[in-house]
Amino acid sequence: MRAVVVSDLHANAEALRAVFSRVRRKKFDCIACLGDFVGYCAEPNQVLDAMRTFKGTKYYLRGNHDRFVSSLEEGAGFNPAAKFAAEWTRERLSVPNRRFLEKLPLGPIDRGGFVLCHGSPEDEDEYLFNEFHAERIFESITAPIILYGHTHLPVVFSIDQKGKVRGSAIRGETTVRLDPNRRYLINPGSVGQPRDRNPRSSFAIVDSGRRTAQFFRVPYNIAKTQSAILKAGLPVVLANRLKWGT
Repeated sequence: MRAVVVSDLHANAEALRAVFSRVRRKKFDCIACLGDFVGYCAEPNQVLDAMRTFKGTKYYLRGNHDRFVSSLEEGAGFNPAAKFAAEWTRERLSVPNRRFLEKLPLGPIDRGGFVLCHGSPEDEDEYLFNEFHAERIFESITAPIILYGHTHLPVVFSIDQKGKVRGSAIRGETTVRLDPNRRYLINPGSVGQPRDRNPRSSFAIVDSGRRTAQFFRVPYNIAKTQSAILKAGLPVVLANRLKWGT
């Protein structure tokens, strides 16, 4: 299975268009989105329309922002800017897009030979940052490849047959060869709000047959996205973070 893997789109339509343009001529079997279609940026309906009507096999699950926007939760754990954006989004979703968010499954889900989750297989709100956390996940689930998001950081963790875990942050565009004797946790980074000090959109193509994970960085019109955020009256900090990738 060869999957285009995206996560944390966060209502950034310009970024999503740039990613779709990049993959248009590439061969793949499906697209997998690891959650957080909405939040932060000002074009939730444009992003959801594009993802909802995507032609082809698609595997989607919800993220914590999707859950909050489509429910009556109070947004516990959200910082003020994130909560403001989520509440703003909740008021502006089209009926089809609200229903789409409401029906998104909670991870983990097993699709196409991959296990998909948002934060971790144990908790969609968990931030999986380090080898200690990765080791615990590897102990709880035996899947060969687990795809996760939420941190907005492209990274690969792996464990060998002796239980040794190693992690590697992904810088720029690269291809990681997946050892058949290791199991993997792979984060494609964020399409809509990268946080590794590289403002370009991040995504991956993971091929379980060829045992490769290709990571891509795609430039997009950040100024246009920032302008949309400010015009919508969303917090200025959300526009500023896009420029610096933080």
